[in-house]
Amino acid sequence: MPIGTQEFEYHLGGDFFVNMESLDIHGADLDVKLLVTHKSDVYDLEFEIDGEITLLCDRCLAEMQYAVAEDYHIVVKDGEEYCDASDEVLIIPENENYFNVAKLIYDTVSLSIPMVHVHEEGECNEMMSEELKK
Repeated sequence: MPIGTQEFEYHLGGDFFVNMESLDIHGADLDVKLLVTHKSDVYDLEFEIDGEITLLCDRCLAEMQYAVAEDYHIVVKDGEEYCDASDEVLIIPENENYFNVAKLIYDTVSLSIPMVHVHEEGECNEMMSEELKK
């Protein structure tokens, strides 16, 4: 990648999360903007992720939409071997000639999901709720 700043845009649907073998995310409509600033051996990555994902309600097991609005920043540097010990700096081997950002995007979205995901009061599937009460 040449020295300077480049912008990339991606649209992620449910297939992205199927390919990432996600068990929690059952659908998606996400827009990702990635701003990459390359300075010698340092790549400054700024992600903006906006949209919705489909989860299953923990209470009634029906699908529910969850809004995602996340920003993520990380610095990627060349080094001798791969090291992701820091949340702010990622080191990749110098001999790698590409870097796939899919895992960073997946992790950012996955970490935005609350531990418990339930519909707003009164929005649960009533038939399923009644069956679970039995």
